[in-house]
Amino acid sequence: MSKSNSFFSKKLISWYLAHKRDLPWRTTQLPYHVWLSEIILQQTRVDQGLPYYKAFISKYPTIRDLANATEEEVLKLWQGLGYYSRARNLYSTARFIANELHGVFPSSYQDLIKLKGVGDYTASAIASICFNEASAVVDGNVYRVLSRYFGIETPINSGQGIKEFKKIAQVLIDDHNPGDHNQAIMEFGARQCKPQNPECNTCIFNNSCLSLQKGMVPLLPIKLKKNKIKKVYFNYIVILTKDSKTIFEKRTGKGIWENLYQFPLIESVQDISMNNLIKQNEFKQLSALYGIKTIVLYNDVIKIHKLSHRHIHTRFWIAESSIIPKSAIPIAQIFSYPVPKLIHSFIVPFFKKKETT
Repeated sequence: MSKSNSFFSKKLISWYLAHKRDLPWRTTQLPYHVWLSEIILQQTRVDQGLPYYKAFISKYPTIRDLANATEEEVLKLWQGLGYYSRARNLYSTARFIANELHGVFPSSYQDLIKLKGVGDYTASAIASICFNEASAVVDGNVYRVLSRYFGIETPINSGQGIKEFKKIAQVLIDDHNPGDHNQAIMEFGARQCKPQNPECNTCIFNNSCLSLQKGMVPLLPIKLKKNKIKKVYFNYIVILTKDSKTIFEKRTGKGIWENLYQFPLIESVQDISMNNLIKQNEFKQLSALYGIKTIVLYNDVIKIHKLSHRHIHTRFWIAESSIIPKSAIPIAQIFSYPVPKLIHSFIVPFFKKKETT
């Protein structure tokens, strides 16, 4: 790498100071605030994550406040952001810092990275912004800026690429101002060196960017193809009792949506008809347990919920129950439970409509 790290960092920080967005976590060096923002913004756009950040700071002003909440309350406030393991790790780490570390946030990269849910990127961000440690961040924006500027064709999601880009980022970082440097390169990737239609004509590096000189900007960064997305089929059985109650269950295990709530679920290997559904052993067990009298399909058009690694093809089935089990909850309470976006998109129109009829 022949570029001068001093030249690169100084130009980058100058651009950042002139163009940075006014975001609340940039007005503080409190590690709790910075950590919270970084966890929320993992795999989330700033415009989507900002309202959640404000909501968390409002409800839980300190890490002790967050630690004193329940996991269910945290998941409910997180609802809609997806990747719910982030919320569970957030809560777990808050309790660890509040209880085991007496409310004192770790102040070095080496200690930060030991925290649950904190990886290389988040540890580097907190260490540099809050504690002035020269630890370089590498996220999607950074990969894009570096791969284009230096014309690097190593796949960014390969083992070699991860090591190579981290090493380059570390060489480039401003040892005296690492926090601004890290925020600058992320902001530059988000607003100037964008994935699509980057603003090369007005770029501060257009005289030294190798990919621009070689006409390779649209080709970089290079990413290895992901595994084929898997199709799964969910059949939710929405059980309604005579006294306006329903059955809501907490998901267990280590799969998606752990500890969120849902209706009784029957998974199938393909989209199935009502006749095939009621032949399933799982349905027969539900029917015996809750006294299901009738069942009708709610959505004729199958609902597809897309996750990074799977597409969930979903049908909701409305079942009337002749038994009122102790586990049933009043329909009016259903909105207080943390649920995946897929369930939320059903209960809002369905149960709001029932309230008005």
